[in-house]
Amino acid sequence: MSTKSDRNQRQVIGLFGVGLDNKDEHTRITRSEHFVLLGGSAETHEQMQDTAIRFSEALRDQGKTLQETSVEEVIDLLYEAVEKRSP
Repeated sequence: MSTKSDRNQRQVIGLFGVGLDNKDEHTRITRSEHFVLLGGSAETHEQMQDTAIRFSEALRDQGKTLQETSVEEVIDLLYEAVEKRSP
């Protein structure tokens, strides 16, 4: 049974990425353990995939699940994953 304080605690259960620069009308969807990525050009979608991989690797390196990770830590890991990906 969850308590009121458990229900008020913020928790990330997944991440959703959307690419809006698709000009070729190709539908791109990628699902992973932590992400759903939708749309974008081939290049943008690949960059989102790379970010998702780097994020998942960093989370694994910390030995935590997404649900065990605070919202602030998720944001930090996501920013680090974006900064590390190839330009």
